[in-house]
Amino acid sequence: MLKKSFKFLGWTILGIITFLVLYLISMYLISKITVNADIAKVDEKEAIPIYILSNGVHTDIVVPVANEIKDWRKEIQFSQTQSKDSLATLVAFGWGDKGFYLHTPEWSDLKASTALKAIFGVSSSAMHTSFYKGLAENENCKRIFISKENYQKLVEYISDSFSNPTNPEWIKGYSYGKKDAFYEAKGSYTLFYTCNTWANSALKAANQKASLWTVYDKGIFCHYQ
Repeated sequence: MLKKSFKFLGWTILGIITFLVLYLISMYLISKITVNADIAKVDEKEAIPIYILSNGVHTDIVVPVANEIKDWRKEIQFSQTQSKDSLATLVAFGWGDKGFYLHTPEWSDLKASTALKAIFGVSSSAMHTSFYKGLAENENCKRIFISKENYQKLVEYISDSFSNPTNPEWIKGYSYGKKDAFYEAKGSYTLFYTCNTWANSALKAANQKASLWTVYDKGIFCHYQ
């Protein structure tokens, strides 16, 4: 019995290692495949600027707080942030695992139970929103211009990611700073659908350059070098 147990354990470990190797190889190769590579350029005077923003791990999609197409202030309210500062001109959206978002402000706070729930997609999700007065472009922040038609599609994608698209449910009492807030969202985080997959899909929805599939931020940014 002991021999069979060790044999089973050995095959299990081998299977896990093989899966991880294939996962990492696929993650890298597929992320390099560009979709919407031939999208037509738009006149910047007629277009709407948006930003793709990363903290080195997680990607946000940043859009105007308000314009003729969408006024986010009706749903993502300044009063739901600690500062209540109403001078921001940009609002960032980042989808992710609710347990990780709310209970892991620092990597040192990460619990095994939170990580496992996220990996296996058994927990709920949240939308993290942050207000900015402006952003400077750098290797982790790219500005792109999109048509009004495509911006409307992006708005619809973001709105539909909330558990209540027309009236997002604020998760009171949680934030990372003074100008951000969390809201209930749809879906579950998994090894195959991460915060970066969501952001990548947002770009796809807006007919912008994106990865065929990616789970990490560089899989998005490599298409905007």
